[in-house]
Amino acid sequence: MSRYKIFNIVLISLNMKRIVMISSWLMVLSIATQNCQQQAKKKTWNTDSLPKMKLIPGGSFTMGGRSDQAYADEFPQHRVLVDPFYIDTHEVTNAEFDEFIKATGYLTVAEKDIDWEEIKMQLPKGTPKPPDEVMKAGSLVFKETSGPVDLMDYSQWWHWTIGAHWRQPEGPGSSIEDRMDHPVVHIAYEDALIYAQWMGKRLPTEAEWEWAASGGTIDKYPWGDDPIEDAIDKANFWQGIFPYKNLLQDGHKGTAPVGSFPSNGYGLFDMAGNVWEWCQDKYDVESYAIDKNKGLVKNPDGSNRYNDPREPYSQKHIIRGGSFLCNESYCSGYRVSRRMSTSKDSGSNHKGFRCARDY
Repeated sequence: MSRYKIFNIVLISLNMKRIVMISSWLMVLSIATQNCQQQAKKKTWNTDSLPKMKLIPGGSFTMGGRSDQAYADEFPQHRVLVDPFYIDTHEVTNAEFDEFIKATGYLTVAEKDIDWEEIKMQLPKGTPKPPDEVMKAGSLVFKETSGPVDLMDYSQWWHWTIGAHWRQPEGPGSSIEDRMDHPVVHIAYEDALIYAQWMGKRLPTEAEWEWAASGGTIDKYPWGDDPIEDAIDKANFWQGIFPYKNLLQDGHKGTAPVGSFPSNGYGLFDMAGNVWEWCQDKYDVESYAIDKNKGLVKNPDGSNRYNDPREPYSQKHIIRGGSFLCNESYCSGYRVSRRMSTSKDSGSNHKGFRCARDY
């Protein structure tokens, strides 16, 4: 989800759309998030002992909004049938992504300088080129505010940080050395796609992701229907008042090691919270209505077009699952049916992914 807003901000994308906080420029957008990854000493599973993929049985279900918290694009509900498929038991970790980088020499989108000729095609005609100093490689980093702010103004807590990428989640001087079992972040859609292909896998469809997150139930959350105030031990999300007061009741200020919380009914970890996860589907605000008119839809893989009237120049894909920043007052991204869209070339420090594979 992203939105334009005029004043002291420049929205840019590097092979990825990224909000650039910079003086007296224009626009905004995007999502993002994450930050100081300090974690409390808490029992976690050794990721080497976790099975890498789970076979999810096929079945039919009603896809879409399951509560009065649901947003407009979670409707209309519609019937979907998915075949059996495999999906990673947890989000791709820094250790796993590091193996990929060492084997291929790949550079992520956040590690490349911004190509103005490429990104201007995604912006309104006539958008002026930002200064060269903000066209350097970087990404969005979350920073707590000093007090209450307008929750519609993402620029209050998102900061464009030159030098921020998967190895340096908070920018220069930060490191993943003690976070190798955390999910990799600052990942753009193409980064996730190329990794999945290298692994002989793919990204899950949005329908597969929702079916897997449900754990074979019709519950509101991957952990069941326990209200969020009773779910501190169920997922990594923001406790307190977003974005300035994090009570850290779950023991994590940023991302948590994968497997830190109980799995859902299908044996999958972190289907709620920790980091948002890329799906292969293009975002089309009308896709649910189109599928609704088809009756039972088998193995939907999304729209064949990008369609977001709020940002018509942006090519967006679906992300699912919420992150450590989600809160009842902000995005409630940990709900099974919650969906968001973000520019395919956008990374941030609360965005990662997991892979799927055909049965």
